[in-house]
Amino acid sequence: MAEILALGAGYSVRPLLKALAAEGARVTATTRSEEKAEALREEGLSPLLWEAPAPLPPDVARKADAILISAPPREGACPALAALPGSAVKGGTRLLYLSSSGVYGDAGGAWIDETAQCSPGTERGRARLAAEAGWRDLAEGRGARLTLCRLAGIYGPGRNAVASLRGDTRGKRSGLSQRVIKPGQVFNRIHRDDIASGLRALLRAEAPPGIVNFCDDEPSPPQDVIAFAAELLGIAPPPEVPFETAALSDMARSFYAENKRLRNDRLKALPGFSLRYPSYREGLRAALTAPPLPEH
Repeated sequence: MAEILALGAGYSVRPLLKALAAEGARVTATTRSEEKAEALREEGLSPLLWEAPAPLPPDVARKADAILISAPPREGACPALAALPGSAVKGGTRLLYLSSSGVYGDAGGAWIDETAQCSPGTERGRARLAAEAGWRDLAEGRGARLTLCRLAGIYGPGRNAVASLRGDTRGKRSGLSQRVIKPGQVFNRIHRDDIASGLRALLRAEAPPGIVNFCDDEPSPPQDVIAFAAELLGIAPPPEVPFETAALSDMARSFYAENKRLRNDRLKALPGFSLRYPSYREGLRAALTAPPLPEH
């Protein structure tokens, strides 16, 4: 029976962890609260209460056949990397680090793949790139097999343009439900279900790639996504707002700092994988009938 250690059990990976446990894997997942720990137990997972900078128990990592790291950087450093004794990772362990396409920086709207030079222009991108280097050093030192999963903009149930136009969401509060116009700007996206499928394929691959872009087939202007969501809901789209005057959170504004089109050939070449949501249109149609998110 496979032993999976998840350092972080948030929105992007929770469905995958639940599915792996249902298939018979032993899944240990970190959480910072007893309330969330109980929710994890109900889903068949073994919760591990942990909050950085406390060290992680070495025996937990030693048992793991695969370690999935989704905990984001804090203050420019990866908390999981700092808390995990490198000596606890056994040779051959599969390491999947959920990074960000922000490590590439701005490409002026050009198409790029995993061979592109990384030159992040944001603090978040630089923190992710530093974390990648740390996990790469650990993997090389221990003989572990690392894949850096560079995720585009994540959306899915409860976190999408349809949900934001319907009511109060994190995206709406940050300003991302506006039809913001910045000429030439495009984003890739990745649906949470496609993240789960891609990670599952990597866990099963005999020779997983070292870097994989997790993104859809269609980098698109963000205002087009909002307009399509409004069309699905049968409402008038929000008015166009110039980027320079748009009310955006710092996080939301940073999304517009870099412009690139990501290639996903490596992702689509993984055995047993196919994109369920190749563009935002399929994802938003699914959002119309998606059940509400669980409370935890």
